[in-house]
Amino acid sequence: MTKILVVGKTGQVGWELQSALAPLGTVIALDRSQMDLSSADSIRKAIREAQPGIIVNAAGYTTVDKAESEPGLAMQVNGVAPGILAEEAKRLGAILVHYSTDYVFDGERDRPYTENDAPNPVNVYGRTKLAGERAIEAVGGAYLILRTSWIYSARGTNFVLTILRLAREKKELSVVNDQTGSPTWARMLAQATADLLRQADSIRSHSGTCHLSAAGHTSRCEFAQAIIRLMQEVSATPDGWAKVKPITTEQYPLPARRPLHPVTNKDRIKRLFGVEMPHWEDQLRAFLTGLADG
Repeated sequence: MTKILVVGKTGQVGWELQSALAPLGTVIALDRSQMDLSSADSIRKAIREAQPGIIVNAAGYTTVDKAESEPGLAMQVNGVAPGILAEEAKRLGAILVHYSTDYVFDGERDRPYTENDAPNPVNVYGRTKLAGERAIEAVGGAYLILRTSWIYSARGTNFVLTILRLAREKKELSVVNDQTGSPTWARMLAQATADLLRQADSIRSHSGTCHLSAAGHTSRCEFAQAIIRLMQEVSATPDGWAKVKPITTEQYPLPARRPLHPVTNKDRIKRLFGVEMPHWEDQLRAFLTGLADG
C-alpha cells in the first residue's frame, strides 16, 4: 500500500487527515517532535526514513499576530520548509499536498480571486505562506498547493470555539463586520483532500495551485451570529447567549493587518478534479450538530 506521510498530526487539519486518508494507504503521521519544520535536517531525516509516496503538509506557523514579532521563525516554517518538503518529494517521485491561505491576497478586489490573480499579502503570515508556495513551485515535481480559509474544528483554538465560549460568558460580543472569508471545517477539507488524492494521475498532470474552501462567503460578524443561532437550534438551548454587535476592523486593532475581502474563486479545482466543498453554513451546521451530540 502507498505510504502517506502527514505532517502536523496534532493540528486541526492534520488530525482529520489521519482518518480521511486511511482508506488510501498506510498513514504515517508526525508531530513537531518527529519533524521540526524549522530544521532542514529534521525534515529530510523524517522523510528519508518514511519513504512515502504521498506527503501532506498540514503543519505551519498559523498564529497571524505573533508572526509579526517572529518573522524569522514564521518564514522558516511557512516559507523555507515547504521547499525542502518539495525537494524530498521530487527525489522520491512522491506527490506533495501543501495547504496555503487566502491571506496571500490583499483583499481589495470586488470579485473573488482566481489562481491567476497576483498575490499581494499585507502581513507577515501572508508573506511567509506565499514564500512557501513559490518555493514549491521552484522545485516542481508532482504537487498541489491548496489555498484555504478560516479553518475550524473541535480541536485547538479557532474562531468557532472561541465564539461558543464567549457567547456563554458575556451578554454582548463585538465582532468585525468588514472582514470576509469562507469558513471551512477541517473535516471537510481533509475529506476533499482524500478525494483529490484518489486522482493521483490527475495531480501529476495538473500540478499547481488551487483554491479549496467552503462554498460561499460571509463576514466575521455574520459568521459569529450564525454560530450562535445554529448552536441554539441544534442544542435546543435558546436562552443565555450573547448578542453580536458589528464593529469595524479599525475599532478592533491587532498587530497584523488583515485583508478585508480575500474571497477566492473555486472553479479551477472543480473543473480539474471534480471536487467541490459544501456551503459554509451547511458545514457549520454539521459541525455544531456533532458538537452538541457530544
